[in-house]
Amino acid sequence: MGLFSSSSDAPAKATREEMRDAKLPLAYRDSCANLLIPLNRCRVDSYYLPWKCQDERHSYEKCQYEEFKKRVAKMDELRESKEGARSN
Repeated sequence: MGLFSSSSDAPAKATREEMRDAKLPLAYRDSCANLLIPLNRCRVDSYYLPWKCQDERHSYEKCQYEEFKKRVAKMDELRESKEGARSN
């Protein structure tokens, strides 16, 4: 089956069992965990050499950035609905 599901281009989400088996800390169990699991495996296999696992790291960091942009867009949308009023 691979990294991508056959029905769409979105990466398959990691299940709770996969995250538990990979011993991911709770703070990292987000929508990018499916990319973090193979990255951490690669890091351990290559003894954390900085020039190894670059493709995996780039994919994970891009996913994290895209998630950040989604959160910012959602916050902007909420601010617009409140006419610019801030919550703090």
